[in-house]
Formats: sequence, C-alpha cells, structure tokens
Amino acid sequence: MANEDSHEGASTTELLIEAVRRNNLDLLTSILSPFSEEAAAKLLNETTTVMGNHLYHEAAAQGNYEIIDYLLDQDGFECDPVNRLEGDTPLHTAIRWINSEPPAQREFGNALIDMMLEAGSNPRLKNKGGLTPLQLVDPRNEELKELIRKHEYASLNAGDFVSVDDVKGGKNLAAAAAAPQNSGTAQSDEDDEDAEFSGSDDEERAEWERRRNAKRG
Repeated sequence: MANEDSHEGASTTELLIEAVRRNNLDLLTSILSPFSEEAAAKLLNETTTVMGNHLYHEAAAQGNYEIIDYLLDQDGFECDPVNRLEGDTPLHTAIRWINSEPPAQREFGNALIDMMLEAGSNPRLKNKGGLTPLQLVDPRNEELKELIRKHEYASLNAGDFVSVDDVKGGKNLAAAAAAPQNSGTAQSDEDDEDAEFSGSDDEERAEWERRRNAKRG
C-alpha cells in the first residue's frame, strides 16, 4: 500500500503523522507531492495513529493552524472523522486543546475553531460521552461558546429563508398581496353589470334589469 512505502528511512504514515504534529507544512507537502489529488486526499483521510487518531485530530490536538488550513483546503478532505478512543471529531479535539491553554491563547484558539467551522466541521456531532463540542468548552470562554452557537444557528437555518425576489414571479405575488382587498370585488361587480342575462324567465329578467339600473343610477 502507498502509505506503507518508506521515505528517507520512515514510512509515509510515520512521516505524515510527524509533519502534522510538528506543524511542518514543507514536510507534509513534500510527502504528498508524488501522489495524485485523489490519492493524496485518501492518504490524508485514512492515515491514523496507533491510538486511532486521524491526521486532522493530531493537528487539532496541537492547535497547528497552518497544517489545519492546508488540510481543509484539499479537495475531498473529510471534516468530521471520528477517533477511536473518545469518538471525538477534530472539533472536539481542538476545543480540548484550547481548554488546556492559558487565557492568552483564547483569541488564537477561537480563530482556529472559526476556521474549522467555516470549512464545514459540524458543531452538533456528539462523541461517545454524548457531548457536543460546545459542551466541552471551558465555561469561562464565553467568546468561544458564542461563536459555536452562531454557527449552530446558521447550520440549523441554512436554506430556510428565501427572498421573495428569488421565487419565480415573486415580485408580482408580493404586489398582488399588497393590493387593496376590495379591488377584486369591485371588478367582479363591474363584470357582473356588463354580463349578459342568462336566465329564461321574464320576471327574472325584469328583476335583473331593475337591479342593474339601480346600481348605475
């Protein structure tokens, strides 16, 4: 298999793990350079550590922004792989990393989470403990909690709001809805006045003529 081939004395798997752990983008790109785009994506998605972490988890566990940015930019890259031990997604893992860092790192860490969410990480997935990424956030990190809630809301409501202008004939429908409600009745009355009598009884015809003349008079 390709990921078992050796490269400079180490297997491709070992080198990929080393590259993402050390935030070594040059090493990562050099390892992937011989592979096609599809084969590279397969390597990035399927390479795991002995503990069952994917490459994305390993980068998230260190807060390696450059590596994560590169991974998320690859066509076919999986945003929500699950690790074997906790059932965490990389989003869970990144939040665990932020929680372990001093408060001075929160701004950087929150920017990392924002990038992951913008790229498609699902904030609603639960791990084996039944916890979402939001539920793992340090309660003192209000900015991060608000950030995740905003993305959760956007995810829940995606596609629910449609502008009337986006609907075929929407503007005409809106104009019709805004028109006075009695206009249709007035037009109907005029049409009734101009309609020809269709009855056959002389008395009915006389009554129809009387009512028509009374309306016009």
